Amino acid sequence: MKKKGFNVNTVSNAERKHIVFIGKRNVGKSALINSFAGQEMSIVSEVAGTTTDPVKKAMELLPFGPVVLVDTAGIDDIGDLGKQRINKTIKSISAADFVLYVIDSQNTIEAIDIEYINRLLNNKIPFAFVITKTDLPINSQLQTDLTAFRKPIFETSSIKKDGIHNLKEGVIKLIPDESEIPLVTDLVGKGEIIVLVVPIDPGAPRGRIIKPQVQALRESLDVNAISVVVQATELKDALSKLKQKPKLVVTDSQAILSVAQDVPEDIPLTTFSILMARSKGELSKLIGGIDKIDNLNDGDFVLISEACTHHAQKDDIGRVKIPRWLKNHTKKNLNIEVVAGKDYPDNLSKYKLIIHCGACMITRTEMQSRIKHAELMEIPIVNYGLIISYMHGAIPRVLKPLLDANQK
Repeated sequence: MKKKGFNVNTVSNAERKHIVFIGKRNVGKSALINSFAGQEMSIVSEVAGTTTDPVKKAMELLPFGPVVLVDTAGIDDIGDLGKQRINKTIKSISAADFVLYVIDSQNTIEAIDIEYINRLLNNKIPFAFVITKTDLPINSQLQTDLTAFRKPIFETSSIKKDGIHNLKEGVIKLIPDESEIPLVTDLVGKGEIIVLVVPIDPGAPRGRIIKPQVQALRESLDVNAISVVVQATELKDALSKLKQKPKLVVTDSQAILSVAQDVPEDIPLTTFSILMARSKGELSKLIGGIDKIDNLNDGDFVLISEACTHHAQKDDIGRVKIPRWLKNHTKKNLNIEVVAGKDYPDNLSKYKLIIHCGACMITRTEMQSRIKHAELMEIPIVNYGLIISYMHGAIPRVLKPLLDANQK
């Protein structure tokens, strides 16, 4: 859904479309992205390989809305460090909503170009070609070769600033216009009551609440629902004081056991993490991972993957609680490893199950890329909310509101 009027400083990168610039070294990616952004964000040099790690710049691409521009290392980088840079470029591509494949006007298509173009085509990543340095004559063979791929071609000169406006206009038209999957706006409406259960425990950030809770509250306000926010300890009392039955109760996953006991069966109940699983990923595939939990055996490796880094608390959900609950549930001696950050471990093959966080700090594209990666490796994946609800015996109930919404 295209958005207007966003303050560029108030929209997180996880909510922005990612436009990734790729190509060989010294084809003008950094100069192009600086021209596109209208400011210096990448170092420009005639020395090949100036860009090392991906460089990101948030901007508002009007009238489309908030985006992130990503400058990457050359796909033909060399040496051991070059291989590491290329791996980061590939990871940036996998998280891209749209790719601009940048080619020097003096060059021709080479084997490395074919490899990456096919990578984009095979993975169905939307992209367009950008010919740079058009202040010089364009190689006629290059134009012929690019035309064969039947993708849009833009011609630009960062020196003369030619073609930049047309490129922006083209990207606005070409970038996928997917409607975001909401957390609660299709589950509750005007005048209906939604109860948000927000425990304030040692793991809660001081002075604020976490992003899924904020997003659910804001969406509820956007549809003029009546929002009631309580801690789990006050939930039962709050429900007794309501004259109208809530349309939905949403709880933090860690409190699902007590909340399920306090919320009558005729009131729909789900969790913030499960709502995030629907919004950011492929809920059906994550649900499929539940079936594999009881097939774990002694010695199996399980990966707990967190998309962001944070200071671990004494009773941390990913490092302490879920491992404890999983071992108690399976009665197996499992090898549980935890990684934090936007990258999976290089070797996923040893894991029998991936348990992913709610993904509130990464984009939907990035989460879907992680799910696809696991799927290609034939490793079942599930998220925090689903596995916690399953281990506490609440999974049919917390999924019902979402499944009912899909049938409407």
